[in-house]
This record gives sequence, C-alpha cells and structure tokens, in this order.
Amino acid sequence: MSGSSIDEAANFVVIGFKSGKYPETMIKRAKGVTISQVADAAGVARSSVSRAFTRPDMLSPETVDRIMKVAETLGYVPNHTARALSTGRHGNIGLIVPDIANPFFPPLIQAGQLEADRSDFCIFLGNTEENPKQEDKLVGRFAGQVEGIVLVSSRLSDERIRAHAAQLPLVLINRDVDGIPRVLIDSSSGVRQAVEHLAELGHRKIVYVSGPANSWSNKQRRTAIRSAASGLKVDIETVPAVLASYTSGRNAVSAILATGATAAVAFDDLTAQGVLAGLAEKKVSVPRDFSLIGCDDVLGAVTYPALTSVSNRSVEAGRVAVSLLIEMLQSNGIRDARYVLQTHLVMRETTMALGYRAP
Repeated sequence: MSGSSIDEAANFVVIGFKSGKYPETMIKRAKGVTISQVADAAGVARSSVSRAFTRPDMLSPETVDRIMKVAETLGYVPNHTARALSTGRHGNIGLIVPDIANPFFPPLIQAGQLEADRSDFCIFLGNTEENPKQEDKLVGRFAGQVEGIVLVSSRLSDERIRAHAAQLPLVLINRDVDGIPRVLIDSSSGVRQAVEHLAELGHRKIVYVSGPANSWSNKQRRTAIRSAASGLKVDIETVPAVLASYTSGRNAVSAILATGATAAVAFDDLTAQGVLAGLAEKKVSVPRDFSLIGCDDVLGAVTYPALTSVSNRSVEAGRVAVSLLIEMLQSNGIRDARYVLQTHLVMRETTMALGYRAP
C-alpha cells in the first residue's frame, strides 16, 4: 500500500500519510526555514501561512495556492512528532474492523480514508479477527497514538464500549449504543423484502444462515426475518454458520437441507457463496431446486449464478462515520448522533418460484 506502514505486533496498518495542513509549530525544516520566511516569500502574514495548512477554508483558494507553492519551493517537511508534543494532536484516527478479509469492509475502509484525507488525518487500521479481546487490546494500543476511533461492527460489550468512549472520542458503525455517535446500516428493510419475495415465489419454509452471535447486524437480520415471516405464513429455521465465511457457509449446507427448507437467507454474501458451493457439491441446483439470498451485496454480481442480495451501504457508512468523528474532534464536542442508512433487495438469479422449471 503506497504511503503506508505496518506494525505486525499491534496488528494494525497506518494509511494515508500526506504533507500539508500542519500548525505553525510544525512548519519547519532541519535546514532552518521558518514560517516567517514562507510568509515573507508569499507576501502574507504568518497567521495566513498557518491557516493555509490547518484551516484552508478560512482563506481564498488563490491565497492557499500561492502559500502552498512557496512552501513546496522552500521544501517544508512537516514533523508529526513535534506537532504532537506541542499541541497534543497527533493527526491520526483509528479504524477497527472485525475481519479485514471480508469483502464488506475494504470499500468502507477506503471511503473512511478518503474522508480522513480531506482533513489531513491519517488512519490507523486495526483488524480484530472477530476476537473481542483483540479489539479491546487494539483500542488500548491506539489510545495513545490517535485522537479518536471508529469501531466497525464491534464485538465488545456495551460496557466496554462505554468505557473506551469515556477515554477518547468514539464513533460506532453497525452497533447501536445510546449516547455514543453511531452510523447504522438498517438491513432489516432489505431483509423483509427478501422474505416477502421468497413468500411470493411460494416458499413456505426458509432457513436463516446466521452470522456471529455477538454481531449487532446478525441480531437485527434474524429479528427482521422472523418478524416478516410471522405475517406471511412462512416457517423460519436458523442454522448457525458461526463465522461469516465461505467455509462456514459451505459447512452449513447439510444442516440447511436437513430442515426441509426450500430457500435460505444468509447472513452475508461471503456465507452465501459458501452455501452455493456446498449445494453444488450435493447436486442441488440453484435456483431450480433451492433459492438463496445473501446480504451486503459485495459478491452478488460475480457469483454463479449471480446472487440475489440485500444492498450494501458500507461506503456511505465509512464516509459518514469518519466525517462525524472529525467533526467531533474539531468542535471538541460529543453529541448523541444516530445516522440510519436504509437497504433494499437487489434482484439477480438465485431465486425462483417453487416447483417452476425453466424451459
């Protein structure tokens, strides 16, 4: 990754280093160039140079451009350590996810990084491997190096989340804890559409292939499926996949077929992809013999057959969460913000009317 460093012991990656937008105390170089020299060369006040690097929105674009060109000519090299020592501000924020290999998270991470770059923040990326102890350790490890943290699909208890939020600014994605700013992808609307769609196709027994037991999204989807089914005369069985993974989905196929269900909704597309493979191994044709729907829509267009799935709002979630955290840092305030992103069913080729045989 360009402009990145990796700390394997801490299990995190630092992404998004860039120069510019640093406080006055930072605008120095070993050669002895000072902020006054930049100001004199650009024909502006010292305060304007500082603002060009820290609050460019306070100056005209022409002034900012002139100052930046002078600074580049003089060869300024920002000193992150000096800035942290003099201001207590590191210019870093943490972003911690449960499984970096899950295709749901990379678009979210990228969107968060781009949003951080806009305010010249660097992201420390942590991967917990679905382990709440590792997540707890990473938050503690990051605390002395970042100004705030975004926790994505946190596996920590509410108590531990609140304890960490008392120590530094914190924003949650897909975890609903009162009093803590959070961004929620409401998959319940899309999941309800999935159940309604399967019911319209004549399926009267559906399996929910569940995800991690301590996942907020898993609980939300399970509740939405049961709620939708109750008014449609549809029976719901739950088969645990334990982890959101291809292998877990593939290993769950025998239990899925043992229920006698004719359709399934999987916790996510990765699990659904494993289910597709497991069904194929058992000579069960999708969708002719069995209908399948995923969630998060990260693999739907590349599976065979193309997977019907509940839409994905991870890009918006990453952008909004990082924007919210930076807003908190710049205003030195914390508010109980709760952003909800709606979802819908994306129709493709893994569902079919029960008993229908294509010509």
